[in-house]
Amino acid sequence: MEPVTVVPWNSMWKQQFCKRAQEIREHLGSTALRIDHIGSTSVPNLAAKPIIDIQISVASLTPEDAYRDILEQLSYVYLPENPDRTKRFFMRHDEPKVNLHVRVLGSWHQQFPLLFRDYLRTHPDACRMYAAEKVILARTYRHDRGAYCEAKDPIFWKIQYQADRWASQTGWEAGPSDA
Repeated sequence: MEPVTVVPWNSMWKQQFCKRAQEIREHLGSTALRIDHIGSTSVPNLAAKPIIDIQISVASLTPEDAYRDILEQLSYVYLPENPDRTKRFFMRHDEPKVNLHVRVLGSWHQQFPLLFRDYLRTHPDACRMYAAEKVILARTYRHDRGAYCEAKDPIFWKIQYQADRWASQTGWEAGPSDA
């Protein structure tokens, strides 16, 4: 297993997302109701593992044939053993590495990463706090990805709570699709 590595934000991540998202959009067409850059690489100035997270929002997870075969043809590897049944999960191992999350449009699990991303994009203090914690935890749990993710939970949920309050106060809605 690769060590957990958190690096400073890289402006190339947006371009890398755009390239992959355009390719996905061209091949999935209207099956992809939204394609969004999520995760830490989508937040300017946030330290991150150098993996591009892409969320594809679809009308339904089934039938998987509507998207699975096409994504596999684009070199995304389907991981059916993913324990999160609210999404279908794919990975692409070339550079840049990509985690691909297919979720149902409008579901809580589809909105959740968009809210978290938008909150961090508009709250630099929370972004800095999250980045600092991720760097410390990556050093501490360099060879244990599971422990890294678990140790990150308290700060993640603290920020998510703040994001939820912010969403309620501002009437937050997900903006237009990124691709």
